[in-house]
Amino acid sequence: MGVDPRFPRKVSFVPTPTSASRQLHFVANSPVKGLAVAEHRVASSEAALICVHGALDRAGSFARLSRRITRFDVIAYDRRGYQGSRDVGPVDLDHHIADLRALVERETRHQPVILFGHSFGGVVTFATAIEVPESIRIVVNFESPLPWIVRRSNVHPILSDDPAMEAERFFRRIVSDRTWERLGEAQRESRRLDGATLLNDLGTVRSEKSPFDLSTLKVPSTYVHGDGNGSDYYRALSAALVELNPLITAVELENASHDAHLRVPGQLAALIDERWDESCV
Repeated sequence: MGVDPRFPRKVSFVPTPTSASRQLHFVANSPVKGLAVAEHRVASSEAALICVHGALDRAGSFARLSRRITRFDVIAYDRRGYQGSRDVGPVDLDHHIADLRALVERETRHQPVILFGHSFGGVVTFATAIEVPESIRIVVNFESPLPWIVRRSNVHPILSDDPAMEAERFFRRIVSDRTWERLGEAQRESRRLDGATLLNDLGTVRSEKSPFDLSTLKVPSTYVHGDGNGSDYYRALSAALVELNPLITAVELENASHDAHLRVPGQLAALIDERWDESCV
């Protein structure tokens, strides 16, 4: 019996062995002034895998994924307003798209491009793929917030005008109170300093206005989610996306939650490999 395309396929991938030599490191040749870009280049790369992080995150969160990628150059960056790119502004969605386009343009001079977006990073990758479909081979996004496609039933607290407080509140809600309490004061302050950009990210995904039309996407894309908290919502969203655009497929990862790039990076690496092989058929 064939798989019903309306519903995500539930899979468990065998992790790729890791290597301590496959480390991301920040480089000086950023295509955008002030944007902190990290890379890991491999011999005989088949494509560039550009990773875009979510709200209140940073390029370094893709280090575990990078160590499991053997076939592609890996490029990750601190989005403007965050961490090493904190002094780069403005921080609206249009400028996040422009930054990613600059990275894509640099890589396409030499090789094909794969985009991977985690959470809000997937909003940026979808928008960029709509703008420059000819430059991107495939998109893989994990649990990207798309409330204009399917609304969530839970009600988030109203955002205040205190970025530092909102950063702490967001971290405690998304990660945990316990993890926040375990951070050193310097680490907490670093997160608080990212609060202004976090407010812009949250404002984008809480707006009633859709920032782009996914029915116009012309790049083969995979929407991935875990089977942990919120999986019922993500199953509904996946079904809606598949119905909206036949170029979008959906996959559910076993034993994965929102921090899949940290907890099950081997499964994500294997999925990206699989999707790349399918695109080359």
